[in-house]
Amino acid sequence: MSSEMQKFQTSEDDDEEMGMDVKEEDDEDDDDDDKNTANQVMVGVEGGFASTSSNNNRFQQHQQYQEQLTPQGSNRRCRPMEEKERTKLRERQRRAITAKILTGLRRHGNYNLRVRADINDVIAALAREAGWVVLPDGTTFPSRSQSTKPAAVTPTTVVTSSSSLMPPQQMSPASLGGMSSSYQSTGEYNACQLKDIFVPCSSPYDVTSNAPSQTSALLAEGLDVHDDSIIGGSMDAVNNRQVVIIPQRLQERDFAGTHYVPVYVMLPLGVISMKCELVDSDSLLNQLRFLKAINVDGVVVNAWWGIVEAHGPQVYNWSGYKRLFQVVRELKLKVQVVMCFHECGGNVGDDVIIPLPQWVAEIGLTNPDIFFTDRAGRRNQECLSWGIDKERVLRGRTAVEVYFDCMRSFRTEFDVFFEDGSISLIEIGLGPCGELRYPSNPVKHGWRYPGVGEFQCYDQYLLKSLRRAAETRGHSFWAQGPENSGSYNSQPKETGFFCDGGDYSGHYGRFFLSWYSQVLVDHGDRVISLAKMAFEGISIAAKLSGIYWWYKSSSHAAELTAGFYNPCNRDGYAPIMAMLKKHEAGLNFTCAGRGMLAQCGDFSGELGDPEGLNWQVLNAAWDALIPVSSENDLPCHDRDGYNHILEKAKPLNDPDGRHLTSFTYLRIGQLLMERQNFMEFERFVKRMHGEAVLDV
Repeated sequence: MSSEMQKFQTSEDDDEEMGMDVKEEDDEDDDDDDKNTANQVMVGVEGGFASTSSNNNRFQQHQQYQEQLTPQGSNRRCRPMEEKERTKLRERQRRAITAKILTGLRRHGNYNLRVRADINDVIAALAREAGWVVLPDGTTFPSRSQSTKPAAVTPTTVVTSSSSLMPPQQMSPASLGGMSSSYQSTGEYNACQLKDIFVPCSSPYDVTSNAPSQTSALLAEGLDVHDDSIIGGSMDAVNNRQVVIIPQRLQERDFAGTHYVPVYVMLPLGVISMKCELVDSDSLLNQLRFLKAINVDGVVVNAWWGIVEAHGPQVYNWSGYKRLFQVVRELKLKVQVVMCFHECGGNVGDDVIIPLPQWVAEIGLTNPDIFFTDRAGRRNQECLSWGIDKERVLRGRTAVEVYFDCMRSFRTEFDVFFEDGSISLIEIGLGPCGELRYPSNPVKHGWRYPGVGEFQCYDQYLLKSLRRAAETRGHSFWAQGPENSGSYNSQPKETGFFCDGGDYSGHYGRFFLSWYSQVLVDHGDRVISLAKMAFEGISIAAKLSGIYWWYKSSSHAAELTAGFYNPCNRDGYAPIMAMLKKHEAGLNFTCAGRGMLAQCGDFSGELGDPEGLNWQVLNAAWDALIPVSSENDLPCHDRDGYNHILEKAKPLNDPDGRHLTSFTYLRIGQLLMERQNFMEFERFVKRMHGEAVLDV
């Protein structure tokens, strides 16, 4: 009897497969009749039988019932063979037309469609290109109009298993038998087969990350489920089958055909030794060849003031850099050079120590005011104070003259590399970490995230400048820094200066912050103007750091101590952009990337808003027609991190199509060269270049 039942179920399965192969609307009634019949039979089967005789009786009743559903009862039609052949012919013609459409779209439209794509995939691809969101079940809505989204549906995939009921806490990825977690490119859904479980897997990323994904379920062993509570995402047992909730990931955005954004890779900080010699040239050459093979545009090199002018004023040694540039040029890679007038070591990502020139350190022993100083008198020797930009305290030269002499020496020494275009850009170091900001949050002085930091204006030269500004204003008693601004690790609400309605918004606060921020702008203006003279005809840029913590507070305290006068009622970045625009200089802006966001977690406690800061700075630069480049703040090797960078590099909804002019990846090393990491990086480079990619 059991063998007869198996034959019966097998015949029903064959009918269903035939219905899937021949997709004809006229046959839907037949399929429904088959399913209804099968459901009625399965009710008898799952109900169980008391004895062998009872089984035979029930089976005879079933055969009699089937005879009643024969053509005499007109409930089940027998299609003539001619009609079936016509149906198959129409299906072949439809598939042939679809195949031609897909071939044309792949060849001429750069659409990334799977091999067995159908007309639904074509419509979905066209809708996504038009800015719509298409969910896996076909639900479609505009990406910009959040109000038109469908009713909230739990973003899950329902899978049933005939295994015994397990407690929810025991369910784990291992319990699913190691289901594959790989993903395909946009529009593809990988069919992951696990015993009788069929799971459509989508891509892990979509530009509309807030859009809920619809439930997609294909149930095992012929189970037909219509219970809304299961689709809603609840965990329940249906007919003694376990319901497993699998998160549904969204699709990647397709960057094929988008703007070409050059990708540069930062070389190791210690690629040049303190003796100005190239370190491990053979290993570096092999790594550069790999980068060239995947069409990386070039490399970024730090030119350290502490190496090239280490032993005496205006005594320069560029030998190691010359050898490095020759290697890069032979591989036909471009070079971007960062003129580093700060020390290396003590910051995030610093794996070597490169101090300021020895002769500068000797001057600092007798005159420590050449360095930035906090209110407690602690000196920060990472870079020179901007108060000596016009003070001849460096053996007869001012600080800006020292910077200019070094830049001019570099331009003369590498003239041939400038002439043949090997050097494409010069980034001018303007402060700590090469960034235009005060060293307001030094880790070596005890600062920890998310402290507001401290003002760095207590060396004698900056205090003299503050005194002159106060006397000019007519309030000589304002010639001092704030006394109620807290310490490095204070929060705004703990201080009288940065709290809501605090002194920062009073008469003295506005005067001090205006002077403090203007010193920053004036320093950038002086150094970049001399850089334009030294590198005439060469693109130059300045680097700006994203101080995003406390961005949602009224005072923006961390930005204020860093020199950005950007409270809630004032745009503190407009003067900087105006200065860069005057010199036709570019901007390298680095805000918190996905790695930093993951480490810091929720920003509600410190009122941080990296996305808001990123939006403000980028729009301020683009509105001033300033080219903007960027780099990652922490190492990135995963696809989600790369997708985050791509979205920032090529904003989807920008009405003017604005995008980054280049991107610098930090940095080359053994970890990047690992096979899987390098494959992901190659895929990222292609998407930055606007090329179509396949999944890894």
